[in-house]
Amino acid sequence: MLWPFITPYYRTLIAAIAALLIASAAMLAMPVALRYLIDNGFIAQDMTTVNRYFGWFLMATVVFSLFAAMRYYLVTWLGERVVADIRNAVYVRIIHMDPAFFEVTRTGEVLSRLTTDTTLVQSISGTGLSIALRSTLSLVGGLVMLVLTSPQMAAYTMVGIVIVVLPVVVVGRFIRKLSRQSQDRVADTSGLAGETLNAMQTVQSFTLEELQVGRYAEAVKHSFLTAVRRIRLNAILIGLAFVLVFCMLTLFLWQGSRAVMAGSMTGGQLGQFLMYAFFVGSSATALSSLWGEIQRAAGAMERLSELLQAEPAIKPPAVPERLPQRVEGRIRFDHVGFSYPSRPETRALDDFCLEIAPGNTLAVVGPSGAGKSTSFQLLLRFYDVSSGKILVDGKDISHLDPRELRRQIGLVPQETVLFGESALENIRYGRPAATDEEVRQAAVMAEADEFIRNLPEGYDTFLGERGTRLSGGQRQRVAIARAILKDPPILLLDEATSSLDAENERLVQAALEGLMKNRTTLVIAHRLATVMKVDRILVMNHGRIEAVGTHNELIKNNELYARLAQLQFGDI
Repeated sequence: MLWPFITPYYRTLIAAIAALLIASAAMLAMPVALRYLIDNGFIAQDMTTVNRYFGWFLMATVVFSLFAAMRYYLVTWLGERVVADIRNAVYVRIIHMDPAFFEVTRTGEVLSRLTTDTTLVQSISGTGLSIALRSTLSLVGGLVMLVLTSPQMAAYTMVGIVIVVLPVVVVGRFIRKLSRQSQDRVADTSGLAGETLNAMQTVQSFTLEELQVGRYAEAVKHSFLTAVRRIRLNAILIGLAFVLVFCMLTLFLWQGSRAVMAGSMTGGQLGQFLMYAFFVGSSATALSSLWGEIQRAAGAMERLSELLQAEPAIKPPAVPERLPQRVEGRIRFDHVGFSYPSRPETRALDDFCLEIAPGNTLAVVGPSGAGKSTSFQLLLRFYDVSSGKILVDGKDISHLDPRELRRQIGLVPQETVLFGESALENIRYGRPAATDEEVRQAAVMAEADEFIRNLPEGYDTFLGERGTRLSGGQRQRVAIARAILKDPPILLLDEATSSLDAENERLVQAALEGLMKNRTTLVIAHRLATVMKVDRILVMNHGRIEAVGTHNELIKNNELYARLAQLQFGDI
């Protein structure tokens, strides 16, 4: 799973492997120097030979240290780079997913995978990978040198290695499964915490703090118990590996001592063999300890891969049709039927037919659940229609690139979304290339300039997460300024003045009237001031069109509209 992310940095990988090979060669040379030091120096009582082999031993140590440090740096750098690329790749994939994906996927779950899971992968692909490479090469190189030193004792070593590795592989499978479960439980806690923190005022207003604390504690408990099962297995694995390795080394020492006493092996050969046996044993132990973490990271990478392989339901066709730089704004809903993926049995729109001429303004009214917001979401192509089609300037929007379509549309939602940026940058979201002066001009038109200038740092004031430092009306005026800055040919207003007081509503309504000139505008209306100034009013009920006309016509001819007007607009 990691390989596609590693291949772009193959030069770094090659350099790391070269450093690893040199460091390992130097390390494997040390026991040879020790053998000749014992046999030709100590036993022969030759000080010149002793000095020479100590010099070689020291040289091998210096070479090993330098290239081991280089290998560590290169492999760790590679691990950090790979994980950064994985995070970017996951984020890019997620940010292009359609709303249907987020109907079934909790935001906390996604954040857990972006943070906790990538951190686990980072621990393995960085330091863990470095240890794994070093230990693997030491194990293989040590085994080869053991065979060259004493074939008979090397055969015993091979048997010992199999005895060590077999339980590691078997137990590792269970650790991988438990790791996946553990990460799922961590994601549950992140999801629960994210929901609570985003609704803190609601939690506190209903005095639900203790209830939420209890729920979070229960989620943490399940996460802990799952982690404990994984840790227990890992501890058993490590303990078993240590026992087997040290028993094996003790057996070799005993067998080697007998060979020296019998004269079939020199003391230097025994020393050399024991050093190689130590390399092999320590490497096997390190790999055994690491194997559980590798399985844990593999479980995390599986979760990340699920996101990386997710495909949005809404995507551009292979050869999309092109829109002009600025469309005229003619919109047609042609016998549109639609059901939300999470509610396939319920029709949100049913045989919906509507045509809006360029530059016209249409107000959409109806009871809750009538399909007003659904028509906006389908026009923005957040979902594809179940039947029929939607056309903009005569082009079926399913044949267009969704991003190109959305560039032609400005949206002012009823529930304003602001980002943890300055006021200047929040407005600039409407058109990222806009100058500061253009941003300020848009704020003036939206009647937002005065209150923004009165903020502690003016346009550079940080608005807080989700714009918490502003009132509801102020947030809505920033959203209107954002739409003004975008200057789209098609406007969608989800009752853009609903959060304003009477004075600000009048000012913003005047700004919106100027903005709506020469644009096709759809307004979800809840106020009389809105419907009195539009070209036509569309009355919706249960996903179908009840009537279309002016305010006065509908008051006389449509019972549903007359009732809604009385309830929503008061005396008429």
